[in-house]
Amino acid sequence: MTDDPKSVARVPADTDGTADRVLLEGPHSRLQDLLLVSGALRDFIRGFRTLHFVGPCVTVFGSARFDEQHQYYKLAREVGRRLVRLGFTVMTGGGPGIMEAANRGAKDEGGCSVGCNIRLPHEQAPNPYLDRSVTCEHFFVRKVLLFKYSYAFIAMPGGIGTMDELFEALTLIQTGKIDSFPIVLIGTEYWRSLGDLLRRMVTEAAVSPKDLTLMLVTDDLDEAMRHLQTHAIQRFGLTTRRAPKPSRWLGETAPSRRLTGVDGG
Repeated sequence: MTDDPKSVARVPADTDGTADRVLLEGPHSRLQDLLLVSGALRDFIRGFRTLHFVGPCVTVFGSARFDEQHQYYKLAREVGRRLVRLGFTVMTGGGPGIMEAANRGAKDEGGCSVGCNIRLPHEQAPNPYLDRSVTCEHFFVRKVLLFKYSYAFIAMPGGIGTMDELFEALTLIQTGKIDSFPIVLIGTEYWRSLGDLLRRMVTEAAVSPKDLTLMLVTDDLDEAMRHLQTHAIQRFGLTTRRAPKPSRWLGETAPSRRLTGVDGG
């Protein structure tokens, strides 16, 4: 008998937000690792089937901690409205704060609003402004879903989670893992220190000067929307590509939207 807790057979934790902790804590038995991978696969399949027809999306990142009286909540709500006017589906992490505000703005404008939530030990419930949503057990699955269906990313003021998502987007674009989709940071004063840090990285030759061109930092929502019009809608031909068609045999339905996305089925 062994005292090593990792040698004890367990099923993946999928109801209390600890699935990632179990997955990442080290080697398990072969059966246990297979069960863990199977849980992640279920997350992916559930997300793919839920979100297959929602795009093209713009994903809005931002803090969950701002209530509806906060200036950033009000700003994010207006961002959601404007994205719908451009023809986009608004996608967020599905929670409260900035996420709720952007989804709410989409609903204000009669657009499509979706969310990719995450199950946490202290439950993060989906906000009430979602047409479609999926709740993931794994953070890495959630991030894949947020990036898979998006043609642009908007970072509103936020904390560690927002920084994680923002730098994931920058890394994927910098390394060519995804196309050079536009990234817009709203709030020049809020993001000023980040800009200083990135410029220091350039000075130290840790990043290329070209990397600083991967994102637009602005307070002007008109400028932000023009940027998306040029670098997302026009660049990727979103008004001309054939959209996936739902299969009645699979019971699929497609929400209405103004833009069309990439080929698929």
